[in-house]
Amino acid sequence: MSTTLDGVDERVRDADENVRREAVLALARRLSAEFARGAAKTDEAAAFPTAHVQRLRETGLLGLLVPTAHDGLGLGLHDMTRVGRILGAGCASTAMIWAMHCQQVATLVRHAGDELRSRVLPRIAAGDCLLASITTEAGKGGHLLSALAALDTDENGLLLERDAPVVTAGLEADAYLVTMRTGPDSPANDVSLAFVPREDAEVAFRSGWETLGMRGTASVGLTLRARLAEEHLVGGPGGFPAVAVRTLIPVGHLAWCAVWLGVAQGALRHVVGLLRDPKIRRERGRSDLASHQLARVRLRLDAAGAFLGACLTEYEELDALESAGPGRHSDVAFQLHINGLKVEVSEAAFGAVDDLVQIAGLRYGYTRSPGTPLERAFRDLRAARLMYSNDRLLVANGQLALLDREVGLLSVDGASGAGHATFFSTADGKV
Repeated sequence: MSTTLDGVDERVRDADENVRREAVLALARRLSAEFARGAAKTDEAAAFPTAHVQRLRETGLLGLLVPTAHDGLGLGLHDMTRVGRILGAGCASTAMIWAMHCQQVATLVRHAGDELRSRVLPRIAAGDCLLASITTEAGKGGHLLSALAALDTDENGLLLERDAPVVTAGLEADAYLVTMRTGPDSPANDVSLAFVPREDAEVAFRSGWETLGMRGTASVGLTLRARLAEEHLVGGPGGFPAVAVRTLIPVGHLAWCAVWLGVAQGALRHVVGLLRDPKIRRERGRSDLASHQLARVRLRLDAAGAFLGACLTEYEELDALESAGPGRHSDVAFQLHINGLKVEVSEAAFGAVDDLVQIAGLRYGYTRSPGTPLERAFRDLRAARLMYSNDRLLVANGQLALLDREVGLLSVDGASGAGHATFFSTADGKV
């Protein structure tokens, strides 16, 4: 990849991983500040943040998880969560578009065939391919491991026709990962994942996106028609359940939670700045109650961040064990932890911002203006509990808890010592 303005240049790409990491984090901080300046306009217009995503393209951040062998930055999930938090503090919609793109990139890196990887990953690294996910479907909602629309075949390959009610960055994406029933006679739980390049598809607008928050994600409804070769099936025919459990679900939860924490962290930073302002301090006077509330917010976000870090460590430990035998990511305790992470962080981030509005008060917390991001953060984070409903995850976790006889609680190093199970709870999460 050529050197780009304010991006990660060739010298850094060829450097030690730690050098690359520090360059990427510095880049993310610059971009976050830039995105923060445009976030209010994106929200007000409910417009896709085209300029922001262009910066992600030209700086190389779309290729964060692409291996260096395919010209990417070659960084990992720890780096993804750190960058997600930084970007989330700037513009929640932009950060979520990027996070969901990274979820799809990780899926391709881990599960696509060699030919597809060698063709697509360099395009992602070059900023030429923003990925979107199509897993929701009218009639089944967000049940990830089932599909209604079926692939068909003729002498020229696979035929795909799909109605998609909610697709993040749907009209802006360069390619889609689409769940389909493997064949017309296949049961609903025989699901394949198809990679569909935009240039090979007929894409038609179906419905718009006018929501309370996350207004810039442009999560419109689409219809999609395409003809594909079989090598476009990521994980092979009927291979989606394994892909989802090993990669799509956990990486999605990790990425989303990083963004939500970043949004809340940015809101906390704003309120700390308010409370430190000499003029505001004179107006308000000293308040032990405000100090107590602020301490609670900080504690809540620190605990949620620690939960994220522990789940990430556990996930990477299971990845390391995967070579010893498949199925480690379906451990009961890990399923409990990764589902619980989504529930806890979505509630903690929103609750923290709600508390920050209370701390800032009517004048500074309940004000809607470009310079006061609390109300926007409040609206954006209200979506977090709805991205694959927390109620559904809690029902699943209650059932899982009965299977985990050892009660393998999450420890600081991520190890839980749990046994295996084949109970899968799934997440879809279109915003």
